[in-house]
Amino acid sequence: MSLVPDGLRYSKDHEWIRVTGNRVRVGITDHAQHELTDVVFVEFPAIGKELRKRQVLGVVESVKAVSEIYAPVSGTVVAVNKDLDTSPEAVNKDPYGRGWIAELELTDPTEVGALMDAAAYRAHVGL
Repeated sequence: MSLVPDGLRYSKDHEWIRVTGNRVRVGITDHAQHELTDVVFVEFPAIGKELRKRQVLGVVESVKAVSEIYAPVSGTVVAVNKDLDTSPEAVNKDPYGRGWIAELELTDPTEVGALMDAAAYRAHVGL
C-alpha cells in the first residue's frame, strides 16, 4: 500500500509539495516511485529557471521507464537535490524526505490551494 502523508499537497500527475513560507519542496509520490520501480537517474531543472504550473520540471529515469516530472505550481527554481546524483535510489527509499527533487519560490501562492490534500490524493489513486 502506498504512503500518502498528511500535510502535503498532491498533483494528479503524482508530484507532491511541502510548503514552507513562500517556497515549496517538490518530489514524486510513493505511488509514482512504486510504478517506476528502481530509479537510476534524476535530471534537474536549472537553478533560476522560471516554471509555470504543469511545465516540465525534470525527468526521472528508472530501470523500467523514463518519466517527466511536472511543476505542480508556478515558481522559480531555487534549489535542487544534488544528493540524487550519487544516490538516485533515495527517490524509492524515502520519496517524501531524502528523495525530494527541487525547491521553488512560488510566483502564484494561490495555486497551492488547487492541489489535492492527502485524502483527495488517496481517493485519486484508489487507496
